Amino acid sequence: MLDALTLVTGVAALLLAAWCGWAAYRDQPTKDWHFIGMAVVSLLAVIQLVVGVVQLARGEKPEQGTTIFVAYLLGAVACVPAVAFMSLSERTRWGSVTAAAGGVVLAVLEVRLYDIWGG
Repeated sequence: MLDALTLVTGVAALLLAAWCGWAAYRDQPTKDWHFIGMAVVSLLAVIQLVVGVVQLARGEKPEQGTTIFVAYLLGAVACVPAVAFMSLSERTRWGSVTAAAGGVVLAVLEVRLYDIWGG
């Protein structure tokens, strides 16, 4: 797995969480700019999925098993779009809280992916 990509995705997820958390603190719903940030973080997760699948196809193996690695990759890809949809349906400060929580969850998933691969 590319350590740099995992690090960048995790840091971007934490920045998104802080940004959405700040909006929630100010009692604001998620705005269009937040959704653009969620799209960028989601794109990083999709790139990571592609890199992970390519490495598996080349014969490289994660240290803790392929099945759990793929499951975490899919969870990382689905995390931010799921909270974006929930945030879109809840147009209050709680939508921002949901998006912030999704960013934290994605950052934790990135740490776990690094660990599963053998980092």
